[in-house]
Amino acid sequence: MRRVSVIGALLLLLTGASAALAAERLVVSLSTQRVLINSVFSGAELVLFGAIERDANAPERRFGYDIAAIVSGPTQSLLTLRKEQVGGIWVNVESRTFVNVPSYLAIFANRPFDQISRPELLRRLHIGFDNTILRQQIGPDVADVVRGDAFRQAFLRLKVQRRLYMESPKAVTFLAPTLFRASIPLPADAAVGSYSVDVMLFADGALVTRTTSAFEILKVGFERFVVTAARDYGLAYGIVTVMMALATGWFASIVFRRD
Repeated sequence: MRRVSVIGALLLLLTGASAALAAERLVVSLSTQRVLINSVFSGAELVLFGAIERDANAPERRFGYDIAAIVSGPTQSLLTLRKEQVGGIWVNVESRTFVNVPSYLAIFANRPFDQISRPELLRRLHIGFDNTILRQQIGPDVADVVRGDAFRQAFLRLKVQRRLYMESPKAVTFLAPTLFRASIPLPADAAVGSYSVDVMLFADGALVTRTTSAFEILKVGFERFVVTAARDYGLAYGIVTVMMALATGWFASIVFRRD
């Protein structure tokens, strides 16, 4: 009898947990799933729309809801250099390689991050630049470093200047208590590839639920033909490129030769 009671209690707990998990749900959509770029591409802006669906089991949220969104582009490894002036000449004196870091990173919310949740949870969810993991190659080791590291700060500063990294605690706007939107700006030099959008719902400082979406940046026209040829037909592409260079040199020698 005791065993049956224990099983019944566990079932009730699981049912209650499932109801709590299903009490609120995030539904998000992007204004487009594909961004097409060509030689005259000067940037674009996507719009993220979202709704919070509640059911009868949803508890009353005393302070309403908060939204945080992280948009992350294809990963890449980048070499950073530190220069110093030696004898009147600027030379490279130290270097670090950032390994598999996002080529694009945007962290948005509807209010300052530290007002949404406690620092430990923000750190676990990588909300904010200070909580973002940026691994560096330091000798034989690959690891993140302290937030005050000069290379880390310089890397973030350069990415922000190029509008490839951004954090904004006011980018998410609530149109109604359960409806929100946010703009996602993409600069002209945004990397081609797949981008993930991770949207998180908070209430009373706790993570309630989260959902993901995605979009893709693609090359079109002649640029796409060149990229595809270089990737899929490397040998033929190399031969044609060399022949074009030789032909261009020969044509230039004819046009500009001196009689």
